[in-house]
Amino acid sequence: QLRLVESGGGLVQPGGSLRLSCVASGDVLHYYDIAWFRQAPGKEREGVSCISVSGGSTNYADSVKGRFTISRDNAKNTVILQVNSLKPEDTAVYYCLSVAECYYRVPALSQVTSAWGKGTLVTVSS
Repeated sequence: QLRLVESGGGLVQPGGSLRLSCVASGDVLHYYDIAWFRQAPGKEREGVSCISVSGGSTNYADSVKGRFTISRDNAKNTVILQVNSLKPEDTAVYYCLSVAECYYRVPALSQVTSAWGKGTLVTVSS
């Protein structure tokens, strides 16, 4: 069974950057489309970005377009979310999960196909 573990979060000032990692175990990552979701304090979970199996298709939420970049290295069983130009409203716990598809848009929560892990906390504050 696919298990995904997130890391790389931390405290950063507005305008700063972080590199979030998602490492897979229990199965090979290259079978799955992968998405990042986040949950801000007091808010519902939302999709941030996704990447297809081959990496040829990527999608982003409007709120992060131009600032976040998703990539994958199937040989290392890893998906990376590079987050730049961070804003206080990006503060959230970030999760990576497998999803049913990543063709046209960031997947909805209903398309998640793996278990939610602990996530990694990103705090943007001066």
